[in-house]
Amino acid sequence: MTAELLLQTIVNATYAASYMALIAVGLVLIFGVMGVINFAHGELYMAGAYVIVALYAGSGVPFFLAVFAGLIFVGLLGLLMEYGLFRPLRENPLGGLIASIGFLLILQTAAVLGFGIRMKHVPPATQDTIVFMDGVVLTYQRLYVIVATVILLSALWVFLRKSKFGWALRACAQDREAAALQGISINQTARLAMFIGAALAGVAGALTAPLVAPTPYMGHAVIVTAFIIIIVGGIGSLGGAVLAAILYAFVYTFVTTIYDGTLANIVGLLLMLIVLIVKPTGLFGAKERA
Repeated sequence: MTAELLLQTIVNATYAASYMALIAVGLVLIFGVMGVINFAHGELYMAGAYVIVALYAGSGVPFFLAVFAGLIFVGLLGLLMEYGLFRPLRENPLGGLIASIGFLLILQTAAVLGFGIRMKHVPPATQDTIVFMDGVVLTYQRLYVIVATVILLSALWVFLRKSKFGWALRACAQDREAAALQGISINQTARLAMFIGAALAGVAGALTAPLVAPTPYMGHAVIVTAFIIIIVGGIGSLGGAVLAAILYAFVYTFVTTIYDGTLANIVGLLLMLIVLIVKPTGLFGAKERA
């Protein structure tokens, strides 16, 4: 591998790690606070991408305004899921999981009816690039994903550590019953966790829409990858999800570059199996879950 190809692969892996981290952190936050496995999380990512298709590519709305609209829209979808699906099934995690699968199918069907099954072309917000050296290029569109991930995850860290609502989320993730006894509203924290987790997935989908050609079924691969990441990082660990996203993205990207994508998928699964064998709780599994 030449130096130029090595650096380009590192650039590509950094971009991949960024949007994977946004999706995985949102999924971990929902599970940590609500105790439910949201199989529709990949479709929330898809919904964010189709907001860009509808507003930016279809109606000419400025790209970043459309991304913000995607954040709000998918966050509201998360609130709808919390109120209509997860809250009535709070004491039945298996029921919540099955309900999320049903909602997954509803979102897929809505996307097919609204946009068709073919891939949608979304033009990038800009054609500008950053050239580090001959053959090593970072497009601005990928840079937007990286910068947005750093900003959003940093803001989330500050929110969880410094704000009253963040403390409430962490308390519910650690012990929901004890948090309720201290006067923390379980419904309020569940709504907040669902909005933030869904919004992160929506932003990831919106920002990457010009790079991935949205389809109604794009959430399948995303949710599988997200589950691998949170298992490797440690279920319930936000920091673990970020670090595992970086590890997985670099492994996957390098294997894809050197060999092919099929082998990269196999290596990703082997990585998860090895971690489970060596450390069943994941690399960064900890008592604190949010």
